[in-house]
Amino acid sequence: MNVSRSGPMIMFSNSSGMLKPPATEKQLECTLEELYHGCVKHIKVSRDVFSITGQIVQEDEVLTVNIKPGWKTGTRITFQGIIKEERQGEYPGDIIFVVTEKHHPLFRRMDDDLELEIEIPMVDALTGCNLYIPLLGKDKMSMRIDEIIYPGYEKTFVGQGMPNQKNPHHKGNLKVKFLVAYPNSLTDEQRSEIFRILSN
Repeated sequence: MNVSRSGPMIMFSNSSGMLKPPATEKQLECTLEELYHGCVKHIKVSRDVFSITGQIVQEDEVLTVNIKPGWKTGTRITFQGIIKEERQGEYPGDIIFVVTEKHHPLFRRMDDDLELEIEIPMVDALTGCNLYIPLLGKDKMSMRIDEIIYPGYEKTFVGQGMPNQKNPHHKGNLKVKFLVAYPNSLTDEQRSEIFRILSN
């Protein structure tokens, strides 16, 4: 049979002397986008239970987990009285979902802040350029750089990071680190010209 449930159950009382097995933990993978915006996940769990005829049958249950904006790796969501094989004299145990963050190809999360690395050509690093910075919650943000970009140069954009878990309206910062792409080779004439310019 299929059962759909949203939210935790009422805690079982041990006044009857019945035992409760240890909780079962399962990882709940979320993308950075899901942890930024929040989302709803429906997860099916199965357990073996005794039917009224005394036979063991498998019962499927769909649990609804509401992921809130700003949740972090390690956040735990407990559903009480869900999982484990039911035995005589034993209550069904709890299931705990532990949030884990999937690897993101662009951004790295540091608490509420996000870090992003961008590589630009050396000529742009020395002469300035217009850039489009990708954002996690939006599309892109344009910016003009006029100062010289050196390896390790970093620029911070306030309020463009992850929502705070306790106050989703407050967001962390986006820290953009610049990498300078040097040319693979130079002619003797180019070397001489660069030496002349930089020497002066």
